[in-house]
Amino acid sequence: MFDVKNIKKDFPIFKKHENDEKPLIYLDNAATTFKPQAVIDACSKYYIEDGANAHRGDYDLAYHVDKEVEKCRAHLASFLNCFSREIVFTSGTSMSMNLVAYGYGVKYLKEGDEILLTEAEHASNVLPWFKVSELTKAKINYIPLDEDGRCTPEALKKVITKNTKVVSIAQVTNVLGFKIDIKEMAKITHEYGAILVCDAAQSAPHMKIDVKDLDCDFLCLSAHKMLGPTGIGALYGKFDLLKKMDPFMMGGGDNARFDMCGNVAYLEPPAKFEAGTMNISAIYGFDAALTYLENIGLENIEKHEKELRNYAISKLKELDNVIIYNEKADAGIITLNVKGVFPQDEASYLNSKGICVRSGEHCAKLLKDRLKTVGTIRVSFYLYNDKDDIDALCNALKNGGNFLDAFFN
Repeated sequence: MFDVKNIKKDFPIFKKHENDEKPLIYLDNAATTFKPQAVIDACSKYYIEDGANAHRGDYDLAYHVDKEVEKCRAHLASFLNCFSREIVFTSGTSMSMNLVAYGYGVKYLKEGDEILLTEAEHASNVLPWFKVSELTKAKINYIPLDEDGRCTPEALKKVITKNTKVVSIAQVTNVLGFKIDIKEMAKITHEYGAILVCDAAQSAPHMKIDVKDLDCDFLCLSAHKMLGPTGIGALYGKFDLLKKMDPFMMGGGDNARFDMCGNVAYLEPPAKFEAGTMNISAIYGFDAALTYLENIGLENIEKHEKELRNYAISKLKELDNVIIYNEKADAGIITLNVKGVFPQDEASYLNSKGICVRSGEHCAKLLKDRLKTVGTIRVSFYLYNDKDDIDALCNALKNGGNFLDAFFN
């Protein structure tokens, strides 16, 4: 049995707020997640016990830091089923996407080439490709979504052409919450000689990922959405593609030598893409977060969230004042509105009851025409949520919440 009460004991933020005037019901996990004590302790360990820079020093402290950094890299490689040399540490999904866009897209795309996205993508998987299009004159087109808002392999087959060079999609979309068949998408993409870039920001925290089985060419994720610290994430890339790419940033630690004539010899990946001092304490914390998730079990987390989602949908459908935009989705993300109530107004009302949700466009600003609304409320679950949280949400939603008097149609 999934023991949420015991899991919550691992998260000091719940202890901190247990005597507050209003409860802490956190339903904004798609934005970021709370951190267990083990992760906080790991971050502190770097500053308290080690403190040296990574890949710089020839002394014991520095050597120990090097080992810890590479331990996390190997751990994440095992987590995703790839080689350590295929894991590049970045600041998160946005930086990982930009690294692919500039390091691969700008280098290899040209006028007449095509980049395929969907209208459900997060800004991190849209704006870098907009810039690639601007710089290279490659064209951006969109894979159509079905009537529910899902991107399917059949839809990709209808639009992909010999000019398509990049297909970049989220494995789980951050507003509609649909799980995409990345393995089949990669197969189709490769048949046309293109590469498949996977945004795993909303999938890596919630489900087991095997990049070899998926056969994606790149995969991007953020630690802070999977119980880890902010400011750290990773790019997985097939090694032969990483070798072909240019670094997005240059500086200390990414080169073997350079001279006064401007000749530079870069190190092999992943060091080639890790210029400057990394967020070392966050890497320590990321390693601890991966251990925590593995101890709980990704399969257990996915099952728990599915049960919560099914329960929440059934309870929300009992409310005649609630519009649900993604009833048939797969992930623990539910997007809704209260009829006649502006989403930010509703979120403020829910906050007065101690309920934390996201409101607005959720960085997926291409969706407004499909949803036919300028904003929504997003509810997102994680391993420390339970049915009591859903009951509290539904009880609050019954009352509407238009106390700021914002007009919404």
